[in-house]
Amino acid sequence: MTAPHSQQSPDLFQGSPRFLDAGLADLAKQAGASAAWRQAVESHTSLAANGVEGDFAVGLTDAKGRVFLAVDRFAQQTLCYRVVQTAQGSTLRFSDRADALVEDDSGKRAEIDVQSIFDYLYFHAIPSPRTVFKGIYRLPPGHCAWFENGQLTIKPYWTPTFSESHHPNFDDLKSEFQTLLQSAVEHQLDGGKAACFLSGGTDSSTVAGMIGRSRGSPAATYSIGFEADGYDEMAFARIAAKRFNTEHHEYYVTPDDLVRSIPEVARHYDQPFGNSSALPAYYCARMARADGSTKILAGDGGDELFGGNSRYAKMRVFGWYQGIPTHLRSGVIEPLLEQTSVGTWPLLKKGASYVGQAKVPMPDRLQMYNLLLRLGTAEVLTPALLSQVNVAGPAEHQRSVWSQVNTQSDLNRTLAFDWRYTLAESDLPKVRETTKLASIAVGFPFLDDRLLDFSLKLPQSYKLKGLKLRWFFKEALRGFLPDEIISKKKQGFGLPFGVWLTRHQGLHQLAQKSLDSLSQRNIVQPLFIQTLLKDRLREHPGYYGEMVWILMMLEQWLQAHDPDFSLPS
Repeated sequence: MTAPHSQQSPDLFQGSPRFLDAGLADLAKQAGASAAWRQAVESHTSLAANGVEGDFAVGLTDAKGRVFLAVDRFAQQTLCYRVVQTAQGSTLRFSDRADALVEDDSGKRAEIDVQSIFDYLYFHAIPSPRTVFKGIYRLPPGHCAWFENGQLTIKPYWTPTFSESHHPNFDDLKSEFQTLLQSAVEHQLDGGKAACFLSGGTDSSTVAGMIGRSRGSPAATYSIGFEADGYDEMAFARIAAKRFNTEHHEYYVTPDDLVRSIPEVARHYDQPFGNSSALPAYYCARMARADGSTKILAGDGGDELFGGNSRYAKMRVFGWYQGIPTHLRSGVIEPLLEQTSVGTWPLLKKGASYVGQAKVPMPDRLQMYNLLLRLGTAEVLTPALLSQVNVAGPAEHQRSVWSQVNTQSDLNRTLAFDWRYTLAESDLPKVRETTKLASIAVGFPFLDDRLLDFSLKLPQSYKLKGLKLRWFFKEALRGFLPDEIISKKKQGFGLPFGVWLTRHQGLHQLAQKSLDSLSQRNIVQPLFIQTLLKDRLREHPGYYGEMVWILMMLEQWLQAHDPDFSLPS
């Protein structure tokens, strides 16, 4: 697979860092970002990332043999590392890919970390700092590393701090917001053909419109459709394309496309990755690259910064329960609904469910509908796997991230939580890696640091007004975005995989073969796979199709990266 590494990893500089120190900014302009990074490390050692914004991943060894690593606040760029023992002592190796660090100097390969397999099935990705390989780690977003005299220190250089404005002026904020948006889009354009994803949602439509406003000429927009009821958003993409007069391009992904591309996409990742929207993103990126674009802009981040996901409203509804006096909750409501037959009455069933969920503290409540937990870990996974993992590990990971946010607001804490799990660990790798596979660069205007700082000062009522999602965002862009898009429900590039799986023979054969092979690795119970494909999938294709997908992508990755991996019987 990969050749043994030399004693020292080559320095790595990725992304577009913005140095806040005037001297470093001038140095970067004159001699490049690498020179500015080296000067920053020489002057500030482990604190070098504190004065840097933008998207970046940096790994460098200074003249004294010390190693500095850092990634941006959202891990738009990524960096992995491992400590290797040599005859001269320990050395820190690093790369933008975990699989590039698999072999040590002797050619010995790192083993698969069984806990990471469990984490993948829980999250549909493997959250940092763990990777799929034992002893190889990924730097979490907003973190840096300092390696000196054989000692490695990992720490955050940035954590979100919300400082809400107490006397907001809507008109002033609207003007500032639109200016920041336009500037963020302009900053991401590379001088070539301006292109962006266009799902028909508010974020991608905003990017498309802002490209036209900043360039004075329309964007090239790329949309994916599906011939499946309830999954196709092309009508909204066309509304946005018409409003902004874009050079619009469409492609309808088919089941045959999936059969051809699933192995290619799965194996491209440096570890198992189960976000099914990766395939539509890949086809969009391929269209743009074939059309002559060298960079495509994505709308990821708008929901998470400005309060656009439906779960934020749901969390507020559950939060209302805590406003009921304790003696009424514990002395009357809960005994009545949970300890008597009243909770089973048709009219009160939903009330009992509401109380049951509202009692669960955050962030655990977010996982009450986790697919693996709902299906049952013992029913899905083999005793051989469960005996080697900490089943509570993912929940402990989430509680740790939840506790690190500096805010008293549950809404803002949930937003920051999503910056880690929804953006850094799932949506951004989805787009970053599929665009790499398509040989095109990508930019995320909504993750511009100045827009992020703007969102941190917005009152939470501007993000979620009552139960209205993204209130400020939508009102600030009313008249710019078409009304149909402002009022539409969120959808995105959701893939009708489960529906197609029940209808397309070739796709079903690929899934069947993949899951049968996975069961032979002693990871998943053979009976569960049999029941999943023969019975449950037909009962609810969308729900159970998701489990088929993540299992299939795991197997496809293993076939390419560790074909002999299995657990002992």
